[in-house]
Amino acid sequence: MPANHSPQCNCANCHDHEISRAEKKLHIEISENSRRDFIKKAGLLGLSLGIGGGLVTAPLAASALHDEEAAYKAGGMQRNKAVRNGKASLLTLLHTADIHSQLMTHDEFFIENGKPTFKKRGGLANLKTMINTLRNQNAANTLVIDGGDCFQGSGIAALSEGKAIIPLMNNIGYDIMLPGNWEVVYGKEMMMKDMFAYHGLKVCANMYHDTQDEMKGDLIFPPYFVKHIAGIKIGFIGYNDPLTPKRQSPAYCDGIKFTHPETNVAKYIKILKEYEQCQMVFLLTHMGLAQQFGLSNKLQVKGADYILGADTHERLRKPIQGAYAKVTEPGAFGSFIAKLDIVVENGIIKDHTYQLLDVDPEKYKADEEMKRLINKANEPYKKELSRVIGKTKKPLMRYYVIESPMDNFITDAIMWKFKPDIALSNGFRFCPPLLPDPATGMADITVDYLWSMLPVDSEAKKGSITGHQLWEWMETELENAFAKDPAKRLGGWVVRFKGMEVNFTLSNDAGKRVNYIKVGGKPIDLTREYSFIACEREGDPDTTICRMQGVKQPKLLGHTMHKVIEEYLAQHSPIAPIIEGRCTATDAPATLLTQVMGLGYEFR
Repeated sequence: MPANHSPQCNCANCHDHEISRAEKKLHIEISENSRRDFIKKAGLLGLSLGIGGGLVTAPLAASALHDEEAAYKAGGMQRNKAVRNGKASLLTLLHTADIHSQLMTHDEFFIENGKPTFKKRGGLANLKTMINTLRNQNAANTLVIDGGDCFQGSGIAALSEGKAIIPLMNNIGYDIMLPGNWEVVYGKEMMMKDMFAYHGLKVCANMYHDTQDEMKGDLIFPPYFVKHIAGIKIGFIGYNDPLTPKRQSPAYCDGIKFTHPETNVAKYIKILKEYEQCQMVFLLTHMGLAQQFGLSNKLQVKGADYILGADTHERLRKPIQGAYAKVTEPGAFGSFIAKLDIVVENGIIKDHTYQLLDVDPEKYKADEEMKRLINKANEPYKKELSRVIGKTKKPLMRYYVIESPMDNFITDAIMWKFKPDIALSNGFRFCPPLLPDPATGMADITVDYLWSMLPVDSEAKKGSITGHQLWEWMETELENAFAKDPAKRLGGWVVRFKGMEVNFTLSNDAGKRVNYIKVGGKPIDLTREYSFIACEREGDPDTTICRMQGVKQPKLLGHTMHKVIEEYLAQHSPIAPIIEGRCTATDAPATLLTQVMGLGYEFR
C-alpha cells in the first residue's frame, strides 16, 4: 500500500485508485463483449429481455447476502419454492482448483469420526461427468471455474510442459480460468502459451510483464470479467499469489512482476460496482486460505461478496465469513467441486447455498470421450511413466502440516545417497496419497507417481552452515508456515528433514518458536558447521539453498532427485515410512491438517 494511502480510505477520492481512460475503455470493451454474448444466448433461449440502452436490474439486497450460516442449507437450491414455481432464477457456480494434472481416479485421504480413512476420488473423466450432470440441472445459468495449479503436478504435465493437459480441460468446458502459483513452472512464455490455449476466459489483475519491450508494465491477463446471467450482472476479479517469486524457484518468474491485491482491488471493485452496476462481485484468488481470509478482512475488498479461493488445498465445507467477504476453497486433485447456488428474484439476491461435493467415481461414471483424450495424451509417455521403481507397505501421503511419511521417505533417500548431517525436502503440497492394496499389502511406486511427488526433477545441492544459521533458518521457515500476519504465510507446510529433530511452539511470536534442535541425536552446537543437502532452486544465488542464505561451499552434486529416489528404491524397496517425531510442536498434534486455526474450520 502506498505510504500516503490511509487504511481507512474509502477509495472514492483516493489518487492511488483513480481509473484511467485506458482502463475505462477496457472495462467498456469487456462489458460489451459479455453483453453481446448474453444477448445472443438469450435470443437462442427465446427470452424477451427488453434490452435497450442497458440491462436494468434492481439493487442487491445486502441483508439477504450477508445472513450468517442459516443461509447455507443442506441440499440444492433447486428445492427453493420460488425457483420451483418459476418466479426466481438460479445462478450456479462450479469451482475446482489445484487439480495438479491428476488425470486418473486416485486414493484420497479423509478424516471420519476422528480417524484417517481413504476413498477413491477424482479422475478427469469422472470430473467431466459430474460437471456435466450439475451443469445440466441449470444449463442456462451455470458457470464453471478453475482456480489454478492445473497443468503442473504429474509426469504427463511435466514432460509436455503442460500442453497435454490443455485439450482435456477444454473438453470439460471451463468458462473462467485463473493462473496459480505453479503455472509459472515452465517459464513465462510457456505459461502464456498454455494459459491462452484454454478456451475459457482468463482473469488475473496482479501479474505484469516485466520485460524491456513494448509490453513492459502491461497486465499479462485481463484483470476481470463481467457476465449477464440469471437476470443479474456479476463480475470476477482474479489474483495469483503475490509471494510466488519467493515460493517458487526465482527463475520461473523471470519477466513477471506480481503485486498484492490491495494495490488495485478497490479500483476494480469500484469499476464493477459503480460503472458496471454488478449486483455481485467475486474475487477469484490463488493465495491460500490464510492470505484469503486476511484479505477478506481488509477494507479494500469492501463491495466483494465472495473470495473463491485456492492454493492450500483446504476443503471448506461451509464458507468462512470475513469482515467484508465470505471465503471458500474447493480441495485439490480433482477430488472435489465447490458448488455455490444463488437464488435471484426480480434482480434481487434472495437466497444462497454452498456445498463441497466429492467427485465419487461410483456415482459419476467416467466419460468415454475424456477417457480417449487421456489415453491419447498419455500415449507418448506411457511406457516410461508406467515403469514400477519400487513398492510401499505403508500409505504415502503428505496431508500432515508438520511431518509426513512421503517426505520422510524422500529425505531418507537423500541421507542414504549423500550422508550429510541433514537432508532437507521442501514442504510441498502436491501429490495425492498412495494406498497399499489390501490383498497384497503393497502399492507400486511408478515413475508417474515419482513425478507427482516431485514434479520438478531438481539437482541435489550440498552446502555447509553453522548451527546458528540453522536455528535462524528454522525460525524463518516456521514463520513462513505460521505467521500471525496471514499475508506473510507461504503456501507450503513445514520444511521436512532427516538427521535432526526440531521441537517448536506454533503460537509463539516470530523468532521465538524453536524450543530445541538436535543434530545426529545431540543438542545443536551453534558454532559448529553442519553439512546439508536439498534441491537446487533455479535462479537462486549460488550461496542460497532451500531459502537458506549465506551457505558455505555450495556444490551441485550431479544427481537429480528422481535419480536418487530410484537408486534408493532399487536397494530398499519395499519401504514403510511413518511419522517418527522428527518435527514436533508443543501446542499442535503430529496429525495437524491445517495452518489456519481459530476460524471454526476443520480439514476432513
